[in-house]
Amino acid sequence: MRRGPGRDASQTTALTSPSARVAIGFVSLVGLSGGMIAVQGDAPPVVIAGTVLGGLIAGAALLWYVYWIV
Repeated sequence: MRRGPGRDASQTTALTSPSARVAIGFVSLVGLSGGMIAVQGDAPPVVIAGTVLGGLIAGAALLWYVYWIV
């Protein structure tokens, strides 16, 4: 099964590997959950953006910690 010119389906890049997808999903989930809480609290758009950014930073820190303890 070919996915493009010269590509083998068994080859994965750094962003398409399953562990990278889980990591991106984890960080996104933490970041977006903060934004959803802000939306439910009727926060202004600047605050919503700040909570999403803060959540993404917190998610990245949590992911680093998980990698560190494993």
